[in-house]
Amino acid sequence: MKLKLLYTLLAAAGLAGAAQAEITGGVVKIGVLNDMSGPYADIAGQGSVVAAKMAAEDYVKATGSKLKIEIVSADHQNKPDVGSSIARKWIDADGVDMIVDVPTSSVALAIAQIAKEKNKVQVNSGAGSSDLTGKACTPNTVHWTYDTWMLAHGTGSAVVKNGGDTWFFLTADYAFGHALERDTAEVVKASGGKVLGDVKVPLGTQDFSSFLLQAQASKAKIIGLANAGADTINSIKQASEFGIVKGGQKMAGLLVFISDIHGLGLQTAQGLQLTETFYWDMNEGTRAWSKRFGAQQGGKMPTMVQAGVYSGMLHYLKAVDAIQDDKDGAKVVAEMKKLPVDDPLFGKGMIRADGRNIHPAYLFEVKSPSESKYPWDYYKLLQTIPADKAFRPMAEGGCPLVK
Repeated sequence: MKLKLLYTLLAAAGLAGAAQAEITGGVVKIGVLNDMSGPYADIAGQGSVVAAKMAAEDYVKATGSKLKIEIVSADHQNKPDVGSSIARKWIDADGVDMIVDVPTSSVALAIAQIAKEKNKVQVNSGAGSSDLTGKACTPNTVHWTYDTWMLAHGTGSAVVKNGGDTWFFLTADYAFGHALERDTAEVVKASGGKVLGDVKVPLGTQDFSSFLLQAQASKAKIIGLANAGADTINSIKQASEFGIVKGGQKMAGLLVFISDIHGLGLQTAQGLQLTETFYWDMNEGTRAWSKRFGAQQGGKMPTMVQAGVYSGMLHYLKAVDAIQDDKDGAKVVAEMKKLPVDDPLFGKGMIRADGRNIHPAYLFEVKSPSESKYPWDYYKLLQTIPADKAFRPMAEGGCPLVK
């Protein structure tokens, strides 16, 4: 696969030789690996490349760093074999030091093992499986933005508390969907609810009719959507066409992005509850950054995945600069865990021993058309979940790094 060099950032000339001695080839090389053309392209795609460029520019401008940074990108097509092949070529032949983003948990889990084997770094923003900081954790992976445990305990528990105590799952048939259903089902049962059934749906399905009919026939109060991106949009749209909500059942979008709401429109999406860790309109800082991003993306506001790429890259560059070493990935990640996270988009936090970045999460409700006052004004905040409650307790994850 021919990879196009998308962006090169050259810091001030005249680098001191001693300071660059541990930087591979004198360049910190970062690969943005994600879905550029499929169901998750709006969530990540070229927007994540824009976010990575912004992080490189902003880091050097803010710190005066003399790091030389290069960014490459590729489309993993949501296939672990394709993603693995790209990652190995990047690391072995092209000198890539860190791979960022990587939505699609099956791909992310494969990249985690490659990063460990090659002693490089994965800063994951796009994938959801909580196994990345659980049984599949490594010293070389940081999970930045969200995970299935967080989503289950944010949206899932809120829905059950509001009376949604019987569930049927429409589940994307790969690692992410399975983990999201598993984690949410545990929350539902622990809260006194029941799971009446599920159906596994192939990634990228266009016609959800047969699956929605099974959900409808279950008579469950809640149809839990353990999917994302275009799959979420299509399942909600088609459920509306089938009259499922009018018939008394409710849809729970367990992973919903602002790009999905934009695609659905407020008329269809209004009232949907969802959990995110970033919203462009939260405060002055998020608004300022998001408007800069949007200016390069045709006015589109960033998803939490794209924001996570930016933030995760900033912290990675801070760690590399601190130790002047990008060759030893485990050493860089150890430094990332040592340094406090003071994030312009996600707030103050820290990276735990299991690689989980800890920060607040937010339960939102989608506004009605009449409540929305300006473009992309889509959410109202229902609840802030504090950082120490938003993610799974480290002792419960089964990560072998946790002593």
